[in-house]
Amino acid sequence: MVAQEISSDPRWHAVVAREPSSDFVFAVTSTGVYCRPGCPAPTPRRDRVRFFVTAKAAQQEGFRACRRCGRESAETSALAVRQARDFLDQAPGRWKMTTLAGRVGLSAGQLQRGFRSAFGISPAEYARALRTGKARSALVGPSPVTDVVYDAGFGSSRAFYEVVPAALGMTPTQFRKGGAGLEISFTVFDSALGPLLVGVTERGVCAVKMGERPADLEEQLRLEFPAARLTRDDADLESVRQAALELAAGLPEQAELPLDVRGTTFQWLVWRAIQRIPRGSTKTYGQLASEIGRPTAARAVARACATNQVALLIPCHRVVPANGGDGGYRWGRERKRRLLLAETETT
Repeated sequence: MVAQEISSDPRWHAVVAREPSSDFVFAVTSTGVYCRPGCPAPTPRRDRVRFFVTAKAAQQEGFRACRRCGRESAETSALAVRQARDFLDQAPGRWKMTTLAGRVGLSAGQLQRGFRSAFGISPAEYARALRTGKARSALVGPSPVTDVVYDAGFGSSRAFYEVVPAALGMTPTQFRKGGAGLEISFTVFDSALGPLLVGVTERGVCAVKMGERPADLEEQLRLEFPAARLTRDDADLESVRQAALELAAGLPEQAELPLDVRGTTFQWLVWRAIQRIPRGSTKTYGQLASEIGRPTAARAVARACATNQVALLIPCHRVVPANGGDGGYRWGRERKRRLLLAETETT
């Protein structure tokens, strides 16, 4: 790439004005360093500047990254991503992604990459989860569904019905009636951790439970879905059973099973972060809280672990307290200890 000699080039003006939102890098031939447009270093001479679309392109030409603006750019980007999340928290149905990105001083691509890196989901997915969470809360009350649609931030009924049923695991009407009309197939079997139940809807696994008696596990499933139609089907769920057996033994998941789990936006942020913990490793509640951008929410992270409906598939046994030990576990501390040990031995 040849140097740009036109002084009116908008990229040069971005360098002079130190505009951090510009989506390119510039290299200085006299120092061999490339910078972001917002770099606080003294402005170089125009005839020593070359522009590149990406940092990789500059590196291929032999330029190295500027330590100063690279560090500050990362800090600025992290702050902008948190600001974007705050805007979505306040009004999840208001923002177009290009508008939101411009509001926090990033390009749409930078916001997408930074948001997903920080929280595990895209800004659009986060906003959709927020709207769905509001709809879930409103559906518990007496408001008509048409009111719920717009109060939750959905722009139309079509958008509402495209998103909410999948997030709830059922239609809004079924949700209001405790799962009426919902069909759940389940299987119960012995595993390395004792009796284990797996429940499946047409969308995916909705429940994984462990306990001492199979009858107790079936009763728990009925209490959670009081109006759903439950059918035991060991034969058709053989592949699901086999996958759960392997996970209960601490073995790696051979094929990712689809999930059909209800949860709030915060819970899904936590659950996604838990799914990224490598097998045989652990993280503390505080580390997960920081990872999802809520460093003071360690207790809320612990609650999200406790409400996880699909043990093993969302491996909350890999989350431990900061003061040492295995910590609590909805399905018993002994099972947690055995799972962690088994995963360590088979990694």
